[in-house]
Amino acid sequence: MDTTSDDGTRLHGLFTGLREALATEIIGQAALVERLLVALLADGHLLVEGAPGLAKTSAIRALAARVEADFARLQFTPDLLPADLTGTEVWRPQDGRFEFLPGPIFHSLLLADEVNRAPAKVQSALLEAMGERQVTVGRQTYALPALFLVMATQNPIEQEGTFPLPEAQLDRFLMHVRVGYPEAEAETAILRLARERAAAMLQAPSVPAERISEADVMAARSAVLALHMAPAVERYLVEVVLASRDAGRYDAELARRIAWGASPRGSIALERCARAHAWLAGRDFVTPDDVRAVAPDVLRHRVLPSYEATAEGWDGERLVQALLAQVPLP
Repeated sequence: MDTTSDDGTRLHGLFTGLREALATEIIGQAALVERLLVALLADGHLLVEGAPGLAKTSAIRALAARVEADFARLQFTPDLLPADLTGTEVWRPQDGRFEFLPGPIFHSLLLADEVNRAPAKVQSALLEAMGERQVTVGRQTYALPALFLVMATQNPIEQEGTFPLPEAQLDRFLMHVRVGYPEAEAETAILRLARERAAAMLQAPSVPAERISEADVMAARSAVLALHMAPAVERYLVEVVLASRDAGRYDAELARRIAWGASPRGSIALERCARAHAWLAGRDFVTPDDVRAVAPDVLRHRVLPSYEATAEGWDGERLVQALLAQVPLP
């Protein structure tokens, strides 16, 4: 981190404190906390996949409590309509006009719970808003907040009554994060925290947490984009993405297992996430290790296995790890 800049040091201190505060509430999910902050700094959206009860909802709620941003949670169901997400126009007879009532998509932080349970029209409305940062209702187009982050969740256990997201729509997510069960020590700490919270609810109301302003979030995003990335690191990043499209240069068997590689949107996402990862680590430059650290979450939903590879037990995660093992470091 550039210590010559007092504001840069202050901003990094704010986000370091935010990460530590989230870690005390979201125990055993350090990777999820890290990826939430990376998404916030990289101005992107998260798709989080994990079994129920793994603090996915708690994580986004805890983030909203510490950032000056309004929060909404929407449970996606098969009977959900696009207007339930985007809002609708209501006729006001006393005024002789239609009035637009904004839906939950207009909140800065949105939790789209079990996004794959909603039909295609609702998913398209959400992903269009994520990509275009605007919502069109009737003849009017409405801009979304400048600070806008969607965390969508998927339950990998139940598949009945679900509408899987098409691969082209998955590409709109900055990262696809998988969360697993905590270790025994972490689970013991979770039990202790749950008891403490239950006891606190019976006593005096809790003191609101100190919040990071929207201006500080935007300033931190600018600092992330200003980080130095050496040409060699940039070439390595691009080579990882290109290898997903033409793995035959490294391994013919690996090329057979990849049906589709990552698009240029994947390159942009990988660069922004690598920059945010480096900034959170307190450095003012990006290293190949930053690229490798975020590559699985950025690319696992963008590198698609062939039918043969799927039959052999390969998925996007395994393909990305194989690519990282093949592409030489600079």
